[in-house]
Amino acid sequence: MNRKIRIGALISGGGSNLQAIIDACESGESDGEVVFVGSDKANAYGLQRAAKLGIPTFTVDYASIAQGIRESPENIAPPDDFNMNDLLSKQSIFPMDCDVEKIKIFMVIRAIAEAKLLEEMKPYPFDLLVLAGFMKTLTPYFIDRVNTDPHKPRIMNIHPSLLPAFAGTDGYRDTFRYGCKVGGCTVHFIDYGEDSGPIIGQRVFQIEENDTLDTVRKKGLKLEWEIYPECIRLFAEDRLKVVSLSHPLKNGRKKKRKVVKILPERREGDFR
Repeated sequence: MNRKIRIGALISGGGSNLQAIIDACESGESDGEVVFVGSDKANAYGLQRAAKLGIPTFTVDYASIAQGIRESPENIAPPDDFNMNDLLSKQSIFPMDCDVEKIKIFMVIRAIAEAKLLEEMKPYPFDLLVLAGFMKTLTPYFIDRVNTDPHKPRIMNIHPSLLPAFAGTDGYRDTFRYGCKVGGCTVHFIDYGEDSGPIIGQRVFQIEENDTLDTVRKKGLKLEWEIYPECIRLFAEDRLKVVSLSHPLKNGRKKKRKVVKILPERREGDFR
């Protein structure tokens, strides 16, 4: 029998994926329990969903933190364990030609907010952190303090496109405007890039001639509510294994990337 995992969730809005996860846990489809819901916006409706069910909630207001720092830059106080060189060496969100000073300011502001986020999460031990419409990019500062075992990532995200296509803030819009004939959604583990972590699962839907952006989003959301709980179930069953694969390049060198292998269902008497 699988141990029921503890799930933490971060949201920024209505929390429809959060509700799908909660429903799957209550029905037994996913062997887990949501132990907290945090947000960067105090008015996120998903917080109300959680509070009605007695799930602890909290808010870390990224916007006010950033505004306070910009208004009084002399009062910037990064966390004690903040290491700028370490963060700059790991981050892969910004292009190589980006202004380094602007990146440094971004990293400091985010690390201050993320330290508060980690502090709020501290009372609620968790096995898996799910991003359910959390619209803030996580930096290596936060990621490394959650993914304490490099071989077992435990931050999961859902993205509204068939990654690696259309990473970023609005995958369904980009899919529709590009004229794609199919769209979809992707569940993946978080890494240091933008929607670039190893893919766990994907679902596809057809885009018809009479579809609009609104109907495309509705089709995608319906699939999101199905696949996210499924991937959480696989995590709870310890069936997700991240492995490194090498691919030869034209210049003779090799490129490495991490992928997720889905292990077969464990049967009675099996050991892993």
